[in-house]
Amino acid sequence: MTDRVLLGASVHTFDACLQLAHEYGVGLELQAFAYPEVLDNGWEILVERYKRALIDLPGERSMHGPFLDMSSGSPDPQIREVVARRINHSIEIADRLNVPLIVYHANFIASIRNGSYRRDWSAQQVEFWQPLAERAGRLGITLALENMWEFDPHIIADVLQQVDSPSLMACLDVGHALLFSEVALATWLEVMSPYVTHLHLNNNLGEIDEHRALNNGVINYPAILPSLRALPRHPSFCLEISDPEAIRRSMIYLDTPRKVQSLKRKTQV
Repeated sequence: MTDRVLLGASVHTFDACLQLAHEYGVGLELQAFAYPEVLDNGWEILVERYKRALIDLPGERSMHGPFLDMSSGSPDPQIREVVARRINHSIEIADRLNVPLIVYHANFIASIRNGSYRRDWSAQQVEFWQPLAERAGRLGITLALENMWEFDPHIIADVLQQVDSPSLMACLDVGHALLFSEVALATWLEVMSPYVTHLHLNNNLGEIDEHRALNNGVINYPAILPSLRALPRHPSFCLEISDPEAIRRSMIYLDTPRKVQSLKRKTQV
């Protein structure tokens, strides 16, 4: 079975990532629409450009939604209203671009360890995401909550369990889980396995969130990839790596369609 691979493409790296996507027969995660400077200035022009560029994309599509200061669990209804407006805007963009999956950060404030904060945050998140998941589902779009500062996989899993919608799933960011949590990756996978439909893969040096090549950091990807591939939903793998050349160096670890076809041809000779 081949890996479902996408390349994280920012507004600056889109052309290079598109070229790599065609070279390897994979897809793209559009990350330009995660940022307010794009959402508030010229997003419609960018949508039309991407429409044309993605016509013959050989792989899948996903999109990163807005995440900076997006506090969907805020107790302030006016803050939640702003966040919901941004989320709905990104759902509109995804619908225009025929993107079936959008990634959002849950944005739990990890420095607050009070039990009351966690309970109230969880309840607020359920109330916030339920109607958005229903709207996305009607459009054939899945929303995926990504772990960032969350130190415990149950923080997001509890929300997903309560919403109980096929249109609200999880994006597991491996680098974030290892940087910001002391919980073993195996436990993250066990707890999140019913919900993980998408993964963000990159590496770091164990201190800050860097988007390095898979072979350039403290994470041993050859050791963990079998566990990621074994997740029950056969999730897509997004290489969320800043440098296109670092993306190329990372492709050796993944079973892309064209790599598998090449190996088959060699064995048949």
